[in-house]
Amino acid sequence: MAEFKYIVRIADTDLDGNRPVLYALQGIKGIGYRVAEGIVKHASLDPKVKIGELSDEDIEKIRVLVEENLEDILPPWMRNHRKDYHTGEDRHLLATDLDLQKQDDINRLKRIRAYRGIRHERGLPVRGQRTRSNGRRGLAVGVSRKKR
Repeated sequence: MAEFKYIVRIADTDLDGNRPVLYALQGIKGIGYRVAEGIVKHASLDPKVKIGELSDEDIEKIRVLVEENLEDILPPWMRNHRKDYHTGEDRHLLATDLDLQKQDDINRLKRIRAYRGIRHERGLPVRGQRTRSNGRRGLAVGVSRKKR
């Protein structure tokens, strides 16, 4: 048996070696349960084995799948950045690429003065939530009593 690795580095992220492969992969931003499940099945590994117990070849196989071939194994409906604004492609982004793309999308909405962009600028709810009673910041505003 190979030596136990307490930290496994995949996609510029340190993963806890004590966690099962299925849950350790979810430590990478942009990979959830279903995507991790697809990666483990495609690599033909046992999802319950701790990621620190895997051999170097298995870890390398996972690393290549995650960093280079993730879009090849995921169906288009499962990717996290579908119909890219500039290219029209379905992509799956990870870690800092995901953060940068999200910020670019918000900045584009602000620049074209879309309703959602204006809501982002003002710090208000973007997706149609009500603002009369929830989403308040600062001092709590109660019911004001009429003076006699």
